[in-house]
Amino acid sequence: MKFLVIIPARGGSKGIPNKNIIDVCGKPLIQYTIDSALKLKESKLVERVIVSTDCHKIADISESLGAEIPFLRPSSISNDSSKTIDSIIHALSHYEKLGFFYDAVIILQPTSPLRNYEDLMNSLDFFIAQPCDSLISAYKEETINRLIMYHKNGDIAHPLDKNHNVGVRRQEHDSVYIRNGAIYITKTDYIKKSNKIIATTPLLFEMSKTNSINIDSYSDLEYLRNFL
Repeated sequence: MKFLVIIPARGGSKGIPNKNIIDVCGKPLIQYTIDSALKLKESKLVERVIVSTDCHKIADISESLGAEIPFLRPSSISNDSSKTIDSIIHALSHYEKLGFFYDAVIILQPTSPLRNYEDLMNSLDFFIAQPCDSLISAYKEETINRLIMYHKNGDIAHPLDKNHNVGVRRQEHDSVYIRNGAIYITKTDYIKKSNKIIATTPLLFEMSKTNSINIDSYSDLEYLRNFL
């Protein structure tokens, strides 16, 4: 199979300005993702590693780190309401017009810096071996579950599970898996047919909870810097 790695990195982050290229222990955040992705390319497991961005600064930094910048993403698919699928279809269309076709795309968000080469390699092997349209990465959560989850209406807690107050021990309830946003792999045919990245019943590739951090806030960023 021919794979295209797409790293979506829009420039207009609101929560953390310039989040995708903010300094993390001497490196721009996006470098952690680019470095791991380029190891896939060096291993001949993928054809290309590109960064899809609307920002000249992100483009220049990413190119200096070895990623390809085949275009600057149009502003029409780079605003706050734009969906990732739009940038994926845009990238695929760009290459198809040039005569390059890919069986599947690997989508790697820069906000998952601890996802490493082994995670990528193992998820790719897993995807290739299974008859599926898409794969998501997730971590196992053994503490958080519906028994301790509530909606809040005013000052009243409304339980998600009717057994929330029957004293079920942690060992007696099932674990859940939390999608971590680190790795998405999707067949091109499915993307074109459904306009979606995730299939109805995707493959689940388990990652460690430690490697699953997603940088969404300054507290996440502080945790990452302390961890590294």
